[in-house]
Amino acid sequence: MSTHDHQPIGVLGGGSWGTALAHLVRSSAKSPPALLWLRDPEVATAISTTQRNPRYFGELPLASGIATTTSLREVAEACRLILVVVPTKAMRQVLRELGDHLRADHVLVSCSKGLEPGTAKRMSEILREETCCLEVGTLSGPNLARECVLGHPSATVVASRYDEVVRLTQDALFGPKFRVYGNPDLLGVELCGALKNVIAIAAGTADGLGFGDNTKALLVTRGLAEMARFLERLGGDVRTMSGLAGMGDLMVTCGSALSRNYQVGFRLGKGERLEAVQADMRQVAEGVVTVKVACDLASRLGIQSPISRAVFQLAYEGRPAQAVLTDLMSIVPSWEADRR
Repeated sequence: MSTHDHQPIGVLGGGSWGTALAHLVRSSAKSPPALLWLRDPEVATAISTTQRNPRYFGELPLASGIATTTSLREVAEACRLILVVVPTKAMRQVLRELGDHLRADHVLVSCSKGLEPGTAKRMSEILREETCCLEVGTLSGPNLARECVLGHPSATVVASRYDEVVRLTQDALFGPKFRVYGNPDLLGVELCGALKNVIAIAAGTADGLGFGDNTKALLVTRGLAEMARFLERLGGDVRTMSGLAGMGDLMVTCGSALSRNYQVGFRLGKGERLEAVQADMRQVAEGVVTVKVACDLASRLGIQSPISRAVFQLAYEGRPAQAVLTDLMSIVPSWEADRR
C-alpha cells in the first residue's frame, strides 16, 4: 500500500522532532494517519487526548488525529513507511526490537543525525544491519522542531538509493508549509547531518565568549570545508554540501538558540562544564557524542579536522574555551581550497 491508500505513517520516538514529524504528517497535503510510538504511556495518552506533548512545546497544539502507541509490533503491523526518530545511542536497540516484527517490504527512514559510538556506523547502516529491510533512507535538513510545529515555511531532504523511499516520504510529509526534496547521496546527507552538530558546538562557544558575526562566519565556512574533507574521503558527493543537509542545516544549527548543540557550545563558552550542561538538558545534543567519533575517524583516515579536535578538547579535556580558540587562530593558513 502507499500513502494514497491512507495507510498510517509510523513515527518512532516522542521527542521534539518525532512529535514535530507526526504533526507534519497530519499537516501534509495528503494528510495520512500518523501513528507515534513512545516509551512513556503517560505522554502517549496526553498526546492522543489533548493534542499536545507535555514534555516538548506543550503550549503548542498539534495537528489533530495523531494516534499513539507504546507497542512496536502495532507500528510494524499498521505502517509500511516508518520514520525512526530515536537518539543515536538507542538506535540499534530499538531497531533490534522492531526488527522482530518487520517484513522485507517495510520502508525505514532514519531522522536522527549522528554516528554510532565505537563503530562510526551511519544510522542507515544500522537500519540495514538490525532489520530485514532493504529500502532505507535518511531525512535531514534545517528543521527546528518548534518552528515546524508553528507552521513556519521549512524544507528538508530525504536521501536514499531507492526512488520509492523518496516518493513515499515526500507523499507523507510534503505540504503547504513543508517542502521535501530528494537526494541519492545517502552517505553524504548522513555525514552532513552528523558533522554539522560538531560545528554548531564551536559556533555556540564563540557566541558564549562574546564574539560577533565575523567569528561566526569564520567557523561556519571553515567548518563547511572540514565537513567536505570527510565527505571526499568517505565517498560522499561534495555537491551535497551546498544543499539543505549541508549549508542549510549548518546555518540553522550554528545560528539558532533553539539548536541543542549551539546551546551546549554557548554554555561551554560561558565556562560551564559539560557534565553540568548535560545534566539539565531534556534533549540529546548529538554533537557531544559525534565529536568523539569524528576525531577518531579523522585520526584513522588522515583527515584534517581542527574544529572537531578543538570541540573535543573543550568538551572532554576541560580546556578553557579561550585557549581552544587561540589555538585555532594560530594555525598557519594555506590555500582556502585544496589545490589539485
